[in-house]
Amino acid sequence: MADEFIKGLAIATGGGLIWMVLSGWYTTPGFEDAQLWGPIPEGLDAYGQAAIMLREVLAWFMILGILAFWVVIPALEQLREASS
Repeated sequence: MADEFIKGLAIATGGGLIWMVLSGWYTTPGFEDAQLWGPIPEGLDAYGQAAIMLREVLAWFMILGILAFWVVIPALEQLREASS
C-alpha cells in the first residue's frame, strides 16, 4: 500500500509543480491580481497554446492519478483479497 501512496504523491507533486510553473507564466497578470487562476491571455503563439493545453492535461493527470493510486487500486486489491 505504501507503493501506491508514493506513486500518487509523486504524480501530485510532479504534476502540481509543472502546473504551477505554467500557471505562473501564463495566467498570473500581476501580484495584485488573480494569481494562478487568472484569465488565459489572448493571441498566444503555438508554444503558448501548447503550454496552456499541457496545463489542462496536467490538472486532469493529477486528479485521475491520485484517484487511481489512492482509491481505485487499493479498493481493487481489497476486493481481490476478499474474494480469495
